[in-house]
Amino acid sequence: MAAFPILKTGAVAQYPLKTTFNYTADIVWFLDGSEQRFRNSPSVLHQWEIDLAKLDEQEMASIEQFFLGNEGPAESFAFTDPSTTTVYPNCSVSNSELALIFTAALSGKTTIVIRENRT
Repeated sequence: MAAFPILKTGAVAQYPLKTTFNYTADIVWFLDGSEQRFRNSPSVLHQWEIDLAKLDEQEMASIEQFFLGNEGPAESFAFTDPSTTTVYPNCSVSNSELALIFTAALSGKTTIVIRENRT
């Protein structure tokens, strides 16, 4: 199984890091207008928005190769949460396209959204 590429600094993300916690719930509406809500999943799903800047050519090529190797959002991989160092073994990229912006030497940037998949 693939793992998200590590930058030359040894990190997988740069700060500020945006982490989202998603719960799924079902809503049942009754004839009297009241409703009942209940969680339909056993745990929270995580999502990370990783903004990367000041990347060199090698780091950008590594991210591009990772994205193409996983066929964008089609394949799953292991991702280590940079905040907690917890490894989530079943994650995928949310982006269907990868925008790599390269303006000058050591000035590459991109944004990748990674989501935890339900196992």
